[in-house]
Amino acid sequence: MFGISPMQLLIILVIVVLLFGTKKLRGLGGDLGSALKGFKKAMSDDEKDKDADFVAKEKVEDKSTVEAEKTVQQTKSEQKEQS
Repeated sequence: MFGISPMQLLIILVIVVLLFGTKKLRGLGGDLGSALKGFKKAMSDDEKDKDADFVAKEKVEDKSTVEAEKTVQQTKSEQKEQS
């Protein structure tokens, strides 16, 4: 359906090199590579932050659960004393 032969690809490559020059293409490739590297680094940092947030939230939830249980026990003991 959309077959491009190797000869057509070579002609397109030559036209692109003539239009932009090798220095601009080399710079463009370097910029693209550094952008991808930065993106990958940001994604891995983001996942580390998510893991750290999850652990921190889990600890907070555990503390609040323990505190709630203590409050319930204190309330029950106070009610028994009043009876």
